[in-house]
Amino acid sequence: MYGSRILACSRRSLTIALTASSLLTVLTMATPASADTASASASAGATVGGAKVFCTSKRPGLASELSRDITSALGGREGTTSLALYDRITGTTCELKADTHFDSASVVKVSVLGSLLRQAEEAHRKLTPREVELTTAMITKSDNDSTSALWHQIGAAGFRRFLALAQMRHTVPGSGKSWGLTQITAGDQLRLMQLLTMENAVLGPASRGYALDLMNHVTPGQKWGVPAGSPATATVHIKNGWLPRTAGGWRVHSVGAFTGGGHDYGMAVLSTGSRTMDYGIETIEGAARVIHHNLSGAGSAASR
Repeated sequence: MYGSRILACSRRSLTIALTASSLLTVLTMATPASADTASASASAGATVGGAKVFCTSKRPGLASELSRDITSALGGREGTTSLALYDRITGTTCELKADTHFDSASVVKVSVLGSLLRQAEEAHRKLTPREVELTTAMITKSDNDSTSALWHQIGAAGFRRFLALAQMRHTVPGSGKSWGLTQITAGDQLRLMQLLTMENAVLGPASRGYALDLMNHVTPGQKWGVPAGSPATATVHIKNGWLPRTAGGWRVHSVGAFTGGGHDYGMAVLSTGSRTMDYGIETIEGAARVIHHNLSGAGSAASR
């Protein structure tokens, strides 16, 4: 329903090193250029179905290329698409309907993992062998039963605490057992990718490394979405979600971070209203390809 169970992956004996600090500090994230920094950045925007793709960048010409090419990739696609992007190397951000809510489907599983890791750090303990087994199945295979077990263990209060610490202010947890109906936004999902790839007071380095490693080892059948067109030199960390509903068609989402080899960026692309899952995947991958192409410095996809 929220994710498929495909191939069994080998269990890993990864353990979590814990941080002793319980100090809560404000998490600093990459955000669009403020009034104080606007002079150092260029901005550009274009519209998709009446909504604006707004980009900023410190690399000359990149903001306009991204806004134009994302608009071209998504123009005419059915349904609703939301997108958020950061690139620390070029000081780039892009947004399209980044605060629009979507049923989460399985992308919420990264937030579930983050909640568990935060609880373990606060208790100054490692993950148990059972928790390692559940988290591995939840992320690498998108296993629903493992997610349900962890969702129950963490509890509503524990999940909300993590969202608050991560400043994922627009995310609304699903009621009861309905973790797949958590309401998410592309903006909050991007914040989560940023949190996993930078030093912060919410998750320590071992916890972040554990999460990224799981996201780097998703089963081959689930490596679609935002990795489309990514550089061969980048290490890919992803989580996808897909959910058919009677009202509003398929929900198809993909979030990811791209690190190593001189890369340090992430994106979240959420969609609803697709007539099939494949159509939703095509929508996401069309946007992802032009983003990777432009961030690589290859110029506008329109010139290929």
